[in-house]
Parts: sequence; C-alpha cells; structure tokens
Amino acid sequence: MGCGRVGSVLAKSFEDRNHTVSVIDSNPDAFRRLGPGFNGTKVTGYGFDRSVMIQAGIERADAFAAVSSGDNSNIIAARVARENFGVQTVVARIYDPGRAEVYQRLGITTVATVKWTADQVLRRMLPAGTEPDFRDPSGTIRIDQLAAPQKWIGSRTIDFQEHTGCRIAWLDRLGEGVLSSREIVIQEGDTLHLVMREDTVTSVYAHIEEGPVEE
Repeated sequence: MGCGRVGSVLAKSFEDRNHTVSVIDSNPDAFRRLGPGFNGTKVTGYGFDRSVMIQAGIERADAFAAVSSGDNSNIIAARVARENFGVQTVVARIYDPGRAEVYQRLGITTVATVKWTADQVLRRMLPAGTEPDFRDPSGTIRIDQLAAPQKWIGSRTIDFQEHTGCRIAWLDRLGEGVLSSREIVIQEGDTLHLVMREDTVTSVYAHIEEGPVEE
C-alpha cells in the first residue's frame, strides 16, 4: 500500500526478484512511478479498505507492506492485513517512533523512518565502537562497521581477526561485498563489518588501535 518513492521502489524490486506484486494507492497518478515495464496489479483506492485489499489479492498474499505517507493509514491497513486476512508477514512504515514501538509489540514489524535515519547518521558520526550497526535481541552479539584502520592496511584479514579477537563478517570494497578469507588483505578504502561479543568491545578496539604485532 502506497506508491510513493518507497512503495514504487519496493514494488519494482520484488518484481525484479520474480514475485507477483499488487500496488494500492488512492491517487492513480502515483502509478507512473512504476514505469511502463511494471507487470503487477495496480489498484486505485484506500489500502485499509477491505474490498480494495481483496481486489488487490490480499487473500492469497504472502506478505503486505504499508508504506503510504500516513501513520494512521499504515497502522490500520497493517492490522487489517494481519488480523482480518491472516497475512503473517506484515511491515508498516511509521514516522512516530513511539507508535512504532507499540505496534512492534503487537507483532507488526515497523520501520520508524525518522528514528532509523537518525540512528544511521548517528552511527556514522560517533567514534568507532560507540554504537553498533546491529545488536542481537539478547544483547550478546553485535556487528560494527569500521573504515579500514591505517595501521592494518596491508595485513591479512586472518591476522586481524586473530589479534583482535573479533571476526570480519565481510568487507565493502569498491562498492561490492567481499567475504573474508586467509588470502584477503585489508586495503585502503575498505569498510570492515566486525562481529564481536558485547563484553569484548573494549578489548577488541584496544587491539585494533594497537595495530599488528611485529614478529
């Protein structure tokens, strides 16, 4: 539901992955964002209206995303999809972080746009290790994003891992993800995605700052 910038990109992305897609929007002009190559269903109407949802195929849907510009509309539509039509995978975009947390507890996956954007900016501005990119629900494991430290450029990733006690899940290099291996050497411009235990963060970053040990 919602054929704005987010909804149109989502719809085309799903179709590119060979999924069948229906898009609902109250403004028929919004469907222009889908382009002439879109082969999915376009339904004009309010996405929380049961008859409109049925027309769009909600009864055979595996997932539903409510990404219109209105929190209330997204919340109502998400609840109707889940509670009336039994769709298990439901995601709603919510601008109000307080509301997002409430509906998250009700079992509706929410994306709090403002909070998410602020968190992403915050993580990139704070010193390395201050805030992780991801923390598992138990608070035990975290993933940190770190620009390749100058001291470690030219070192093998296996040596970095053995010295610091963390794991490199993958590297971003020249716009592509690269899996770590014994032969991979850290290069200038790389971004490292580090997996570590929460209780080892101080030690990990101390060893990173220390740099490779000379043999």
